[in-house]
Amino acid sequence: MEQLSLVFILAFATILAQPVGRRTGLPPAVLMTVFGLVLALLPFVPNVDINPELILPLVLPPLLYAAARRTSWQQFAADAGPILLRAVGLVVATAVAVAVVFHLWYPAVPVASALVLGAVVAPPDPVAVSAMAGRLGLPRRLLSVLDGEGLFNDVTAVVIYDVAVQAVVTGRFSAWHTALDFLLSALVAIGVGLVLGWLGSRLMRRLDEAAWQVALGLLLPFAAYALADAWHGSAVLAVLVCALYLTDAATDFSDAAYRIVGESFWEVIDLLVTGLAFGLIGLELTTVLAATGPSWPRLLTGTAVVIAVVVLLRLGWLLLSMVLLQGTRREADEPHTWRETVVTWWAGMRGVVTVALALAVPLTTEHGPFPGRTEILFSAFAVVLFTLLLQGPTLPAVVRATHVQADTEIERQLERQLWTQILRAELTRLEEIADSEDLPDEIYQRLRENIERRLSRADPDAADSTDPAKSFDRMMRFTGMFRKISEDVLEAGRAEALAARRQPGMPPALVDRMMRRLDLRPML
Repeated sequence: MEQLSLVFILAFATILAQPVGRRTGLPPAVLMTVFGLVLALLPFVPNVDINPELILPLVLPPLLYAAARRTSWQQFAADAGPILLRAVGLVVATAVAVAVVFHLWYPAVPVASALVLGAVVAPPDPVAVSAMAGRLGLPRRLLSVLDGEGLFNDVTAVVIYDVAVQAVVTGRFSAWHTALDFLLSALVAIGVGLVLGWLGSRLMRRLDEAAWQVALGLLLPFAAYALADAWHGSAVLAVLVCALYLTDAATDFSDAAYRIVGESFWEVIDLLVTGLAFGLIGLELTTVLAATGPSWPRLLTGTAVVIAVVVLLRLGWLLLSMVLLQGTRREADEPHTWRETVVTWWAGMRGVVTVALALAVPLTTEHGPFPGRTEILFSAFAVVLFTLLLQGPTLPAVVRATHVQADTEIERQLERQLWTQILRAELTRLEEIADSEDLPDEIYQRLRENIERRLSRADPDAADSTDPAKSFDRMMRFTGMFRKISEDVLEAGRAEALAARRQPGMPPALVDRMMRRLDLRPML
């Protein structure tokens, strides 16, 4: 019962952290981490009693699914170069560099154990990055690659982690088997994600209620994670593939009710699970201190070195990438300048994944206690606290100092372009109906005038400003034919917006925002 009360307190604090964060300017994730730390230090608060092996399966699937719904296959393909360069190259480089430095600092810790720590602290956390950087008005291409890096780097880190842990536990390591395991893990994950995504999309087409469809969407990421993990595939990659497939397939079967219900539902899930996850990070302080015991002061210097390697290597990697790729960049690639590189560097926070992996390190091996487990736990937790509690709160200041902001004029141009496409599609559909049916002139002229007025403005805000009372009176005056034709025309606009989501260069977040306006818009 005490554990359940603690979960309720964290959930309640998560809600309060939103307005507090808005007033203070501090990210709610930082506030929840600090709140968890305070709770952990209170003597009357019970220790968290959660199996570390359950943290990732319970927390990651819904968070990854919610994050993946905000992107698309096309967006990932457009940014695949910089995403893979960091999600694979930088993660591997960080894991190896940390392993080398950690082993040199603590010669008694085997290289394989040091590599475990490297894999644990290498990947920036997708939840942390989204929570910290999502509201700063950064250029959309920077956010796109930050999100993509956060989503896919866990795949690389978890594979390295599994290989290193196995090498420590069994005392055996094979580079050939490691490469083969990596390939098989990816293939199994992709297969599981595609199959579940396909089956889920087929089933959703047959469900009549939006609530049923959203409930199925909640179960699928957990199923993808569990199946891929049971078949020795990358559970994280399976969830991402499944989510991306369903997001793309939803453009063919989703309706306004599904999109409105689904968007609201996943906003609530994202809010609560993110808050619980960061509160859990703070609460795990007691677990880490109990594992290290009175020896924790001697670990401070070595931990500071690990933090320096993690933070500075990311900066060096990004600067080197910027210089080497300077002549081969597309307009959408990132980062373009040293200012954007600095912001991208400082946004590399660690979080839930690092804590969960560190806590899941086995206590024993085939030959005795797991070597270096105390040092791994302490160093990993320190990296998380440094990046969350220092980089997180200061990221807005870094953004302001470097003057890196989204180009609002380009954003508005994209909105006007998409809005024009939607209204032209509606107008085309109206003409088709007028040609094929005996449409009364009064209805045709009223519908056409409404669309043309919106088209002349090409402004979604202006289009949404229709007086609800006038809209209601208009519907009451006309017959059921008006309702049917209006919905038919509006559906043509929605179809055009959904098709635009698959267009290269069209930001999925922008399309989703336009779709919400269309779904909530009254009839013409």
